[in-house]
Amino acid sequence: LREYVPTARRPAFTRFNVFLRDNFSCQYCNDHLPTHELTFDHVIPRSKGGKTSWDNVITACGSCNLLKADHLPQEIRMFPRRRPAQPTTWELQENGRAFPPNYLHESWRDYLYWDVELET
Repeated sequence: LREYVPTARRPAFTRFNVFLRDNFSCQYCNDHLPTHELTFDHVIPRSKGGKTSWDNVITACGSCNLLKADHLPQEIRMFPRRRPAQPTTWELQENGRAFPPNYLHESWRDYLYWDVELET
């Protein structure tokens, strides 16, 4: 190994990690899209007291995000397919293994593809 990353450490809340947690798919319509076509959506809108956190932010496509706007899910009957929650580092790594090489950010390569021959 090049360096040790403790598995007990919680993953950073970043746009990429939210997309990775949600498998790069809209949590409303389930479309799988490239990152430049995905957005953050606050399940409980910030205008109604929602926080920007693992438990309130999901991946959405642009059209679903615009349709939901600043409504609560029950107001517009748009519910996420999975309840948002903070993933573990292991869950993000497992999700990352499902994507082909060069799909994920370069910085993840050292941690995800352990089934390939290591550099000497």
